[in-house]
Amino acid sequence: MGAVTRATLAKRPDDVARMFDAVAEHYDRTNAVMTFGQERRWRRLVATALELGPGTRVLDLAAGTGASSLPFATAGAHAIACDFSLGMLAVGRRKHPDVTFVAGDALRLPFRDGAFDAVTISFGLRNVADVPVALAELARVTAPGGRLAVLETSHPPSAVLARLNRVYVERVMPVLARPFSSDPAAYDYLAESAGAWLDQSALATALRDAGWGQVGWRNLLFGAVALHVARRPN
Repeated sequence: MGAVTRATLAKRPDDVARMFDAVAEHYDRTNAVMTFGQERRWRRLVATALELGPGTRVLDLAAGTGASSLPFATAGAHAIACDFSLGMLAVGRRKHPDVTFVAGDALRLPFRDGAFDAVTISFGLRNVADVPVALAELARVTAPGGRLAVLETSHPPSAVLARLNRVYVERVMPVLARPFSSDPAAYDYLAESAGAWLDQSALATALRDAGWGQVGWRNLLFGAVALHVARRPN
């Protein structure tokens, strides 16, 4: 497959979708390399933060191939893996036939109000063109009292670690991606979007502004990644 026009920080939905379509086949393998295998542990932490149990209805937004939804099924929850990249969904349906996949746009979710007991998005929020709208949409489809978990790149609080993380994200990560990804140029964009993303406090403020309550976060990988949690007020 030839390289596609990669997405930019303008985050035009068509560009972002085409980019993820292009990397879908090897995305999970590349992601494991980029995170040093930590993504599986982080996904389990997301499942714990969502307080899942048998029969819990959970939306996994920007789920890609659905690998992030697997811990939810293990917990007995009924998970819907939603993504707007049809390429990702096609690979996911082949790899994980037991996962329910739905095509959908984070800015116009195809679900009724209060449809889910819990919602989550992992490493996808920074790719959305309008973050406040996406957070408000997630609140809309969450039942009162329901939980939200956002797993996303962030900014280490230590100045030294922040510099090291910037070097890794901007220089090392795109190089590591080349042998594993079907479209390595896409990881140049992913590195740019990580560097331009909100820090922990700013994302917490965005969550509150979108109507979420009980907002908190936990730093992972020395703050290079953060897990934000919140609850839909009653």
